[in-house]
Order: sequence, then C-alpha cells, then structure tokens
Amino acid sequence: MDIFDQLENVEVRYREINAMLSDPEITKDSNKIKELSKEEGDLRETVQEYQQYKKVKADLEDTNELLNESLEDEMKELAEMEKEELLEEKEALEEKLKFLLIPKDENDGKNIIMEIRGAAGGDEAQLFAGDLFHMYQKFADKNGWKTEVLESTSTGVGGFKELILSINGKNVYSKLKYENGAHRVQRVPETESQGRVHTSTATVVVMPEVEDVEVDIDQNDIRVDIYRASGAGGQHVNMTDSAVRLTHEPTGIVVAMQDERSQLKNREKAMKVLRSRVYDYYEQAAQAEVDAERKSAIGTGDRSERIRTYNFPQGRVTDHRINLTVHKLEQVLDGDLDEIVEELTLQDQAQKLEQL
Repeated sequence: MDIFDQLENVEVRYREINAMLSDPEITKDSNKIKELSKEEGDLRETVQEYQQYKKVKADLEDTNELLNESLEDEMKELAEMEKEELLEEKEALEEKLKFLLIPKDENDGKNIIMEIRGAAGGDEAQLFAGDLFHMYQKFADKNGWKTEVLESTSTGVGGFKELILSINGKNVYSKLKYENGAHRVQRVPETESQGRVHTSTATVVVMPEVEDVEVDIDQNDIRVDIYRASGAGGQHVNMTDSAVRLTHEPTGIVVAMQDERSQLKNREKAMKVLRSRVYDYYEQAAQAEVDAERKSAIGTGDRSERIRTYNFPQGRVTDHRINLTVHKLEQVLDGDLDEIVEELTLQDQAQKLEQL
C-alpha cells in the first residue's frame, strides 16, 4: 500500500468519524464521544492537507491540458508560470503528507518523570549527575516548563546519588524522550592533582507521566511501608513516621519518598513515580519484542547504552547515536539542547518514513 492509498483510507475514516459524531445514539455515550473527538482531531490536519493536495493535482492537470492547446505567447507564459508554482506546491505537500503519516507517539504530549543517577566514577559521577540536572532544568526554563524535584539524595561534595523530578509543560516527552541512557563525561576532576582526565558516567531515565486510567495497578499488588525519615547531616530528620516506601509486587518495582514532612504528600509523590515506572516497565517489555530483530536509528533506549559524551578538554558534546558533534559544551550544559534534540527528532522521523 503506497502513501496515497493510506491517505485515502485516512480520509474515509475521517468521514466515518464525523458521521458517528452526528449520530444521536453515539452522542449519548460521553466516553465514546471523547474517544472519537480525539481521533478526529488527530486526523484533521492530515485530511485537510490531503484535500489541498488533490486540489493542486487537479489544477495541475487542468493547466497541462491548457498548455496542450494553441495559446498566444502571453497566455502560454502565464500558464507555464502557474504550472511551475503548482509543481512546487505539490512537491511540498507530498513531503508534508509523508511526515503526517508517521505514526504518532501517544506519549509525546505528556509531562515526564525523569530520574538521574551518578553511575561509574564515584564523586565525579555524582557531580556530573548534578550538572545534568542543571542542564535539564535550564532547558525546561527556556521552554516555559515547570520542574519539581520529587526526591533527591545529595552527597557531601555537592553532587547527587539520585534525583527524581517531574517536568510539566507542552510536549515535554516529545523533546526529552531521547535522553534515556548513559551520559559520559571526560574531564579533570577538581581533586585530581596531576591533571589527568577521568571518565565518569551518569544515567538518565525518562518516563511519561501517566494517569490512573492509563495503567492498571491493583492496589492489592502494592505493599506499603511507613518509616521515619532520615538524611545526611540531619536533613529531613523527622520525629514522626512520614517516609513512605511502595513496592509493586508483580514487577518488584520499589519507590521510596521522604522529602516531604507529610506522609500523605510522600505517598502521593511515590504513587506518581510508581505509576510511571510500572507503565514504563510494561512498555519496555512490549518494545523489546518489537525491536528484537531491528535496532532503532536513535538507539534502543536501553538504560545502559552510552548515548552521549561531554568532553571538557575539547569543549565538545558528541551524540553517538547520530554521530553528531557540537563544539559548544558550556552552552549545552547551560540548557542549549535545541540542535541536538532537533537532529535526534529528524533521524527518528527519517527512520519511520523508511518503514512506511
């Protein structure tokens, strides 16, 4: 089936949906109306562009017929100009329609839960985890998104063993979903007396934030443990049992929260993270089956996969999945991720176009 057969099917489905939305029997079902309205909205732009494409194609056929007739020089020149313009518009519409047919990622418009952890490299890895947190926070600020730290475990040297945060805003997941994996830093640590470059890593996990209705978690499958909060240097120390640990027994996923003094708030935050982790767990399992014989052009998203290197001596950042190197390390770590995100998105779209 070529793309124009697919577009015909999309247009037929669009007309079916609009007919159903006018059906008095269907309008009684609010859930069905909501589902159909969403599908109608998802298809609308594709159908409008396809209808414009068909109009341009018909105009082009008319112009070609006109050129086959005996015309005065002035009329022929005008027809040739019109043909050129129509050909350009037809080509542009064909390109746009290809991208509109790329299957939509249903999570692209969602907020995210992000987890950053220092990995190999001790104190230096944990300092780098803090640098990544700063980078994503700055990128979020530039996009008008809201960042909230849900849980953090800091170190005495100013880094972080672990950070769990939520980032809320427009299309957050679509721009940050490619950050999954191991990030590598190459630099001379402040504690290195002989000036040797050390290599350390931090891992980043990005999960769409999900609602109760999107992931079926049986409350009977969750073990809840309440305990007294504690922290380094007396931070978060509490005289009441406010810390919460949730264990999802079918998957073994554990989430602990103690940053808030309120047990209820810690439980709410823990449940938000647990929902996203459980959803991500099952999504990863399903995707592993799909990708068993095919590796994505932008990587598998595997948590252990090294995706990017931040090299301080050379002032460069290299994304290994798309062989992109930019020589603006400081700007990237200050939140200038647009070029990298755009290239990753284009590579992903190009691969999906091939699959079409």
